[in-house]
Amino acid sequence: MPDRTIVVNTTPLIALAAAGCFDALPLLYQHVIVPLEVAGEIRAGGTHGIGAAELNSSAWLEIQTSHAMIPPYLANALDRGEAAVIATALDRGIRLVCIDEIVGRRMARLSGLNLTGSLGILIKAKRRGFPVVIADAARRMHDHGIWLSAQVIASALAAAGEV
Repeated sequence: MPDRTIVVNTTPLIALAAAGCFDALPLLYQHVIVPLEVAGEIRAGGTHGIGAAELNSSAWLEIQTSHAMIPPYLANALDRGEAAVIATALDRGIRLVCIDEIVGRRMARLSGLNLTGSLGILIKAKRRGFPVVIADAARRMHDHGIWLSAQVIASALAAAGEV
């Protein structure tokens, strides 16, 4: 049974698309919310940018139709996508966000939100039967310019039972 709702930032959507695992999201969540600001960041890469095709063709994504009301403390500390993810979650009473960047994760925690990231999504999906090898997914992310630290990858491999 999928969990309820998650608000997702730009980098995780791009990372999941690069890894070939975009479809893990509807396996895990009934509602996948994408702020308009995040959709704009992905679409800025053009129709051939990583994640653009998935964003535009996935009917299960709930892309917001208006901009988030971003409080100044978020606008001054984060990029628009991260700030919109946190603001959307807080405004709609959604407890879970997916953010990969360190500062965004810190601000989400300070805002009282629960967090996951690209690899967290993949680990959870694997546990629910999604056919993914975390090491291969991390390599595909790296091949598309998404940099994960060796420590983060090692932790993910251990959590997924791939060590």
